[in-house]
Amino acid sequence: MKIGIPRERRDDERRAAASADTVKRYKGLGLEPVVEAGAGNGAAVSDQMFTEAGANVVDEAATWDSEIVLKVQRPTDEEMARLKQGQVLVGMLDPYNSREQVEAYAKAGVTAFAMELLPRTTRAQAMDVLSSQANLAGYKALVDAMAEYSRVLPMMMTAAGTVTPAKVFIVGAGVAGLQAIATARRMGAVVTATDVRPAAREETESLGAKFVGFVPSDAATKGGYARPLTPEEQAEQAKMVAEHLKGQDIVVTTAQIPGRKAPRIITA
Repeated sequence: MKIGIPRERRDDERRAAASADTVKRYKGLGLEPVVEAGAGNGAAVSDQMFTEAGANVVDEAATWDSEIVLKVQRPTDEEMARLKQGQVLVGMLDPYNSREQVEAYAKAGVTAFAMELLPRTTRAQAMDVLSSQANLAGYKALVDAMAEYSRVLPMMMTAAGTVTPAKVFIVGAGVAGLQAIATARRMGAVVTATDVRPAAREETESLGAKFVGFVPSDAATKGGYARPLTPEEQAEQAKMVAEHLKGQDIVVTTAQIPGRKAPRIITA
């Protein structure tokens, strides 16, 4: 059985749906991995590394001839046209925001597994794309912000004078936000954070950041996510954020609501 790994074609996507290590595991399971040439370039996995791991490096069409296709992000319109009846598609398919594409999978006779919908159980931890990718996103967001920022994050005391530490504000203290807090703290910044979930205050303060804002008593769902705020709560949050922003140097926004577009917390 062939397992295909096409190159990701969405803008700014550098990840690959397999590494040389996972290709070895597929071979060990008796599968035949076929990887599109250049699929791993953005993730520093060369075609040679895939070949040495046991994969066949092929063109795009050959990867979509596989019984199983692995993707990072959901297929583009051009890739949708390559789907075949009986195929299995696995990836972060964003089903809530791509309803028409979900219907297209069914019409094409494709079995599609959206990785972000896996139950968050102990047995499924090794397949948890939400936490693993959010963790990296929070770290990279802060690194990218540092590259754009024209000064330095930590306090620096020299004979010529003192540079005060940068002030960093993290909006949303979930997995991504907590990693952004930890990264900013490691770089010596003064960090504040906000979130609407009651548990977020303790988690924020445990990382050495100051918690700001208001917390509705029932803002967290049973799964630990934030619920959408009411218009009154949104207005109160916006007022707090606008006031706090005046003294900040860097802001990282990570707030998410499952199955919906991310809330617009900071406007122009």
